[in-house]
Amino acid sequence: MKEKKQSDVAVLLRYAGNYKGLTFLGLGLSAVAMVLGMAPYICIWLAARDLIAVAPNWTAATNIGTYGWMAFGFSFGGILVYFAALMCTHLSAFRTAANIRKQGVAHLMQTPLGFFDNNGSGLLRNRLDGGAGETETLLAHNLADIVGTAAMFIAMMVLMLVFDWRMGCACLLAALISVLAMFSMMGGKNAHLMMEYQQAQDVMSKAGTEYVRGIPVVKVFQQTVYSFKAFKAAIEDYSAKAERYTGGVCRVPQSVNLTCTEGVFIFLVPAVLLLAPSALAGDFAGFITNFAFYAVFSAIVSTALARIMFASAGTILAKNALARINTVMDAPTLPVTDAPQTPQDNGVTFEDVTFTYEGSNIPALDHVSFTVRPGETVALVGPSGGGKTTAASLIPRFWDVSSGAVLVGGVDVKDMDPHVLMDKVAFVFQNTRLFKTSILENVRAARPGATRDEVLDALHAAQCDDILTKLPHGIDTLIGSEGTYLSGGEQQRVALARAILKDAPIIVLDEATAFADPENEALIQKALKTLTEGRTVIMIAHRLSTVVGADRIVVLDNGRIVEEGTHEELSSGGGLYERMWKEYNQAVQWRIASVKEGA
Repeated sequence: MKEKKQSDVAVLLRYAGNYKGLTFLGLGLSAVAMVLGMAPYICIWLAARDLIAVAPNWTAATNIGTYGWMAFGFSFGGILVYFAALMCTHLSAFRTAANIRKQGVAHLMQTPLGFFDNNGSGLLRNRLDGGAGETETLLAHNLADIVGTAAMFIAMMVLMLVFDWRMGCACLLAALISVLAMFSMMGGKNAHLMMEYQQAQDVMSKAGTEYVRGIPVVKVFQQTVYSFKAFKAAIEDYSAKAERYTGGVCRVPQSVNLTCTEGVFIFLVPAVLLLAPSALAGDFAGFITNFAFYAVFSAIVSTALARIMFASAGTILAKNALARINTVMDAPTLPVTDAPQTPQDNGVTFEDVTFTYEGSNIPALDHVSFTVRPGETVALVGPSGGGKTTAASLIPRFWDVSSGAVLVGGVDVKDMDPHVLMDKVAFVFQNTRLFKTSILENVRAARPGATRDEVLDALHAAQCDDILTKLPHGIDTLIGSEGTYLSGGEQQRVALARAILKDAPIIVLDEATAFADPENEALIQKALKTLTEGRTVIMIAHRLSTVVGADRIVVLDNGRIVEEGTHEELSSGGGLYERMWKEYNQAVQWRIASVKEGA
């Protein structure tokens, strides 16, 4: 039997937990408040009826004051009840949004780290945090307004048909035209346009984040904003979709909608003119009284329709927000074994590993097998795109292999407790990111229980003494605030201190010196010597001078191992490594020759 799909509201209320009952209480109170809000109109009609009945002897209408106080009481009571309704719905909405954020972050903590390569922080923040914020409007206001307006419409239809059904139908005709106009904007074939608009907003948010992070490159190379074609294209796409929806779809229906909602009285006048001749021959006073009621009451139609329009828009936004939230909640999680095994040593083995990235038809690694014995240093080299970084990322399970197995200590990494695996592996990437907090907390992130002295020892081992000396507050200096920033090489040394503090037996180094100047590179090499001493090391490098001392070198090309051996063996083996070594030496020795004047 096919499972019935839950509504968006039901899905959102699942996140409310024990606060779900407050939402339903708030909806009930909102309905009561709207009905109470209509009572003053009846009181006005009663006052008009009494005045018309005794005209022109107005003093004979003795209940006018009573009707006035009744209207005040109903209005004040409606305000109090509506306030209580919004208090209930707001409490539930805030808890729902908080739970969405908490559950979303908790879910992201279970996804493979490689997931974040294709889903930037700006995009995820827009989907999760921005989406959760947009649901607050629906749950806190729109739902209450929808239920309250529904109760108001039911009561309104009853009242409009009680006194004079012909005048009532004239007023309801305006409401019907307005509802149809709103549906043409937000429903049917145009419903998908809002989704496209939100998707364009997501793309623009991601492109904007990437552009801001790339500003240093723009300044260095004197580029303009137009060099960032993706960002410019995202802005233009967003602008086009917004203009298409507002100008092409909403212009005429919204004009009709506003005309009807603000001009209900126009529909009432023809009905009155048609009914007036027969009223003159009958109960003219009653006719005038009814006309006064509908003339006053028609104002509530505009209010009700406006509530429907804004509530419907909020519903569409919340639907799109939920779709964006679900892209985070549906992200693949890292499978965790129910019977974790304990590795026997610190060796790493690739057994016939094949891995293909999602959306690609070409394997990044194709039947790769090699072994790194405990305490051994193995370098992965080869042309760009050969699969070096992919191979290294499979060890800490940034991704899971498509086939074959990656073993640590003789145990498939899939059969290990993820926490145990993370404790055994430390990795340093070429693109190091530090948190916007103190140097102390940045390094301590590797081992939260570490003491201040242990952090200082790690920083000393990572050759960071000169960094601490120049910082205004030493180890307690905040990074990224008040103008305190570190160079790429300095950030890399702090990251190495983090890896040293972690004290993991397996080290993965991915181009650790790629962006360092000569001075920082020398210091990083000293720190690496401390970090890798006595440990199993898998290192990736394009600077072949850094892998000369490796115990073994694995050469990867197009996802396959083409050579394997020591530097001495490979540099004279006539293969790819020898060509790369010769090209590297030629590049190192390259100089700009001076040209004499007149030569």
